Amino acid sequence: MSNRLPQVDAYIRKAAEFAQPILLQLRERVHASCPEAEEALKWGMPSFLYKGKILCGMAAFKQHCAFHFFHSAMNKAADPAKQGQAMGQMGRITSLKDLPKAVDFRKQIRQAMKLIDDGVKSSMKSTKAPFKVPPDLKAALTKNAKARTTFDAFSPSHKREYVEWITEAKRPETREKRLATTLEWLAEGKPRHWKYQKG
Repeated sequence: MSNRLPQVDAYIRKAAEFAQPILLQLRERVHASCPEAEEALKWGMPSFLYKGKILCGMAAFKQHCAFHFFHSAMNKAADPAKQGQAMGQMGRITSLKDLPKAVDFRKQIRQAMKLIDDGVKSSMKSTKAPFKVPPDLKAALTKNAKARTTFDAFSPSHKREYVEWITEAKRPETREKRLATTLEWLAEGKPRHWKYQKG
């Protein structure tokens, strides 16, 4: 099974015309440098996970794109001339010419991977507010031992994916359906985006 998410395809398609080739190139470079990378949407932006941890991410804005490494130690990889121009370590990316050379990009990806491999903790604090398990999910989990066991064993990011999926439902009937699906998938030991994982 592919380690590429359809949601990332959709994000790229919706981006401004100038941004699409940049995002496609960044995506290809990440996968070429880190074949184990798995895609996810974090904070509404395409991110790449390595061994379950956020390795890097990219984003498109109205007039530029940005690329960032999640680990704080990678801030030293930033070009001093581009610091503060935009989110991330590569400044404002407005065309393919603004990207670093492929060999330099690969080197930075490998540095970020090594930080994860070595268990180096990032000093970067998450700006995401702590999440709370909603009462309806909590109540449902108490009645389903298999689902509860899976949920309890999940990483905070995997738990958050289910919680946000349920709480973002606009209609009560949609929420109930998502809650039922959540219990079914959890009972089978599946994370929220199991369909897109490598098999």
